[in-house]
Amino acid sequence: MGLSPFSLSFFLILFHFHSTLSSSSPPPLCAHHQSLSLLQFKQSFSIQPNRWKDQYTQYPKTESWKEGTDCCFWDGVTCDLHSGLVTGLDLSSSMLHGTLHSNNSLFSLHHLRKLDLSDNDFSISLISSRFGQFSNLTHLNLSLSSFEGQVPSEISHLSKLVSLDLSWNSYPSLEPISFDKIVRNLTKLRELDLSYVNMPLVVPGSLMNLSSSLSSLRLQGCRLQGKLPSSMGKLKHLRYLDLGSNSFTGSIPYDFEQLTELVSLDLSGNAYLSAEPVSLYKIVQNLTKLRELDLGSVDMSLVAPNSLTNMSSSLSSLSLGDCGLQGKFPGNIFLLPNLETLSLSDNEGLTGSFPSSNLSNVLSELDLSYTRISLYLENDLISNLKSLRVMRLCNSSIIRPDLALLGNLTNLTSLDLTDNNFSGQIPSSFENLVHLYYLDLSNNNFSGQIPSFLFALPSLQYLDLHSNNLRGNIGEFQHDSLYSLDLSNNNLHGTIPSSIFKQEYLEVLILASNSKLTGEISSSICKSKFLRVLDLSYNSLSGSTPLCLGNFSNSLSVLHLGMNNLQGTMPSTFSKYNSLQYLNLGGNELEGKISPSIINCTMLEVLHLGNNKIEDTFPYFLEALSELQILILQSNKLQGSVNGPPAYDSAFSKLQIFDISNNNFSGPLPTRYFNGLEAMMTSDHNMIYMEIRYYTQIVFSIQNTWKGLETEFEKIQNTIRVLDLSDNSFTGEIPKVIGKLKALQQLNLSHNSLTGHIQSSLGNLTNLESLDLSSNLLTGRIPMQLGGLKFLTVLNLSHNQLEGPIPAGEPFINFNANSFEGNLRLCGFPVLKECYRDGDQEQSLLPSSYNEGDDSTLFGDGFGWKVMAMGYGCGFVLGVAMGYIVFRTKKPAWFHRMIEDTWKLNRRKTRKKVGRRN
Repeated sequence: MGLSPFSLSFFLILFHFHSTLSSSSPPPLCAHHQSLSLLQFKQSFSIQPNRWKDQYTQYPKTESWKEGTDCCFWDGVTCDLHSGLVTGLDLSSSMLHGTLHSNNSLFSLHHLRKLDLSDNDFSISLISSRFGQFSNLTHLNLSLSSFEGQVPSEISHLSKLVSLDLSWNSYPSLEPISFDKIVRNLTKLRELDLSYVNMPLVVPGSLMNLSSSLSSLRLQGCRLQGKLPSSMGKLKHLRYLDLGSNSFTGSIPYDFEQLTELVSLDLSGNAYLSAEPVSLYKIVQNLTKLRELDLGSVDMSLVAPNSLTNMSSSLSSLSLGDCGLQGKFPGNIFLLPNLETLSLSDNEGLTGSFPSSNLSNVLSELDLSYTRISLYLENDLISNLKSLRVMRLCNSSIIRPDLALLGNLTNLTSLDLTDNNFSGQIPSSFENLVHLYYLDLSNNNFSGQIPSFLFALPSLQYLDLHSNNLRGNIGEFQHDSLYSLDLSNNNLHGTIPSSIFKQEYLEVLILASNSKLTGEISSSICKSKFLRVLDLSYNSLSGSTPLCLGNFSNSLSVLHLGMNNLQGTMPSTFSKYNSLQYLNLGGNELEGKISPSIINCTMLEVLHLGNNKIEDTFPYFLEALSELQILILQSNKLQGSVNGPPAYDSAFSKLQIFDISNNNFSGPLPTRYFNGLEAMMTSDHNMIYMEIRYYTQIVFSIQNTWKGLETEFEKIQNTIRVLDLSDNSFTGEIPKVIGKLKALQQLNLSHNSLTGHIQSSLGNLTNLESLDLSSNLLTGRIPMQLGGLKFLTVLNLSHNQLEGPIPAGEPFINFNANSFEGNLRLCGFPVLKECYRDGDQEQSLLPSSYNEGDDSTLFGDGFGWKVMAMGYGCGFVLGVAMGYIVFRTKKPAWFHRMIEDTWKLNRRKTRKKVGRRN
């Protein structure tokens, strides 16, 4: 059938219209100046992958931004269809790296309504006040991007904001005035997340000025303190409330029962907050929509565990770790139909039995660590836990532990069995756990070789086998997914496999205290650009130290190669902006000089170069390290004066341990430093351990002489204060200013050529536990003021030229004659020489006719010297025994178990795990 003239005309017109469209492209929608601003923004940053995140969740969106193309079609860019102006910018997880300056072209995009820069790395960037100029913004997200400094009050100008997220940055601070402006002016806010914004001066009551229509409030880790507002019920539309890891006090207010829309409640990490039985019961009763409840570390010691049986059937996550719960935990709570996560860890008074049948088939995470809840590890239980992905049973009451059954839990991604005293070999069935990325079997008695299948698990990122009885060689890893490896405190031998040094994303490597690990440290370790902790100490490694260790990674926080057989020189180049906090090369055979470039390590807190062959003068340039707390240069070939001209006003002001003993330093004692050792002048009563930032379970260790014994301090408390200048060639008098160091616990000036009197100002050192001034040329009497040193347990004044009576009473009656020997003119107890009045002749108490073994001339009818010596001797033996028990050298092990899942920083919320092991 032919076409009609009308139809033919229609198709001709249609063809002409199509040809016209094809011959010329439409004009770009994006305004030119907007495109230019975006391209300038792109050029101000480099692209670097975030090692903390799964590589598949990161995408460099700006790579699609090409000049000459329409910016409205670029990744992450949204435009207004009519004006062509950019109204939305989503650059989350875009691998952006660099500093966001206030003059950045980003701030010329005045029409933005939504801006998301989250999960990038804008390190050393302040939150610019120019963000306050985006007057049309409804959504602003700057989280997880390393912003720091003050949160500007100009944020309060964004009156249209519905969602504000400044969380998980580098602890920016927010002043009370700025916070009040934000909560009063942003009346349309529905979501507010300021987690880890430092705001300790903000009064909790000011939270009540927030919009009553707020649906999500997250203030985790803000250092808020004081009582929770009693009128929290005013925020009746809240669905998500997170006040975790602050310092709230008092009780959880009854008013919380009015928050009936709550889906998630997190009050964990508030150790001074308590839950009263009545208020908690009402909360459990009334919050029927609750799906997530986390009260970890909240004091629930008065709460009967069975009062928790009325939990909402919709509950999917329950975390009550470290709450002080006592008694039998009700078994029926394990049967909640929607329960996916259950954590009862660190409640050592919690008893009862975990049911082996009729369990919720959706349970995916179980943590019974450090409880006494019995768990029968048998087929019935395992068959009911097929959905389990995370199992933590540290120090648990596991009955009939057939560990091979765990190989049937093929969905496991995380397994933690640390501190259970398990023995035998690691079960071969674990090779079935192909999804496992976290495995911790530390602090057990596993023996035999490390099975090769562990090195072949395709997803394994975290492997901790420290403190077992494993032996043999370390196998080669088949994959490069490793993030953290700890094999310390075993009996491993052989060389370190090359595959370990090829792990691209390796951050923690600890192979310490195996003693038989040999060979050299491969320079390929320097390919691990993200390495934060490297500890190969207490082995038999030889060869030279790779010189690249000083500058291969700005992420490295801990470098511990101490107690090996390393030769050559220490790293000579330390890069600027490095992150080193702990550097220990002690106990090797290193020669040469101390590199001046070490002053680039501005965060350094511990420097141990002792027990080497370093030949140099005193490194005055170390004065520039304002964070230095421990400096040990003992037993080298250092020489010259330590009393040079001042270079820094606050030199060594934070030093707690200053040990330059057993060198050849000469001249007067370093009086200038004594005047500036501020940390030794004031006591720190916080019994906490020096630790690595961001890795709160890794604590510093050090080997040092303590009260005459070479001792391994597995953990260094903030209270310790030591000054050791012994075994040198110092001359002159002991300066009076040393009496200002009132926090000192140990002072050792022995084996020098010091002259003059013992300064009475030493009596001001009221915390002193050990004082050694032996083997000098000191003269005069022992100052009576030393009698006020009530904590003094070790005293050595031997081999000087002291004279006169030894002071009576405490603490001198606790010391034997060895403390005073070699001072021929000293008299009194405990030396066997009687003191006469002035002008009388001194003579020995022992008569010339006294023969060894003849007690008759010594006793007479009275209470003689030998009886006193015998009585004293018993106390002395007991004291020495007790001292050995308390201060004995421990096995070298400085690594306290890492916080689990640290590498999963892409999780918006972490749960605080309080370790019980010391």
